[in-house]
Amino acid sequence: MKKVLIMLDEGVEDVEFLYPYYRFQEEGYKVDVVATKAKETYIGKHGVPMKSDLSPEEVKINDYDGLIIPGGRAPDRMRINKSLVKIVKEAYDRRKVIAAICHGPQMLIEADLLRGKKATCYASVVTDLKNAGANYVDASVAVDGKLVTSRFPDDLPVFCQETIELLKKQV
Repeated sequence: MKKVLIMLDEGVEDVEFLYPYYRFQEEGYKVDVVATKAKETYIGKHGVPMKSDLSPEEVKINDYDGLIIPGGRAPDRMRINKSLVKIVKEAYDRRKVIAAICHGPQMLIEADLLRGKKATCYASVVTDLKNAGANYVDASVAVDGKLVTSRFPDDLPVFCQETIELLKKQV
C-alpha cells in the first residue's frame, strides 16, 4: 500500500496539516502521523486538535513513499527533537519525496539538506534558508530533486499537486 508520513507538534498550522492529511488519502495513500509521543493529541495554531499515530522510534522510513512537514510553530519545536530530525535525514538518504511548507523547511535546515538546493518558505524563514546554503526562490512551489517546498497556506493546492506528481514518478 502507498503510504506517507506527516509530522505533527503543538502549534502546527492547522490547514497545512489537515489539507495534505486528507488530500493524500483521497489520492489513495495511507497517512500516518508522527510526533514526539504516539497516540497523543496536539493542538494546532488555530485550536484544532490532531492526534499522532507514532513516535519517532516507531517509524520505519522504508515503509513510506514520502514525508510531509507542515508549518506553523511546530517545526521550531520539532527541530530540537533529534529523533524527528533523524527521520528527515533518513527519508532523504533513502530518496523519499520530502515536502515542507511554510516553516516546515526549518526541519530541512536542521537536517542540513538544503545546501545548493532550490527552495522556498515563509518570509520569516528566508534568511535561515539562505544561511543554510539554499537557493531561495519566492514562488508558490519549488521542486529540487525529491524536495518540494512552498510558502504558506494559499500554496497548498500546488504544493500537494507537485508532491503527488513526484510520488507517482517514484512508484
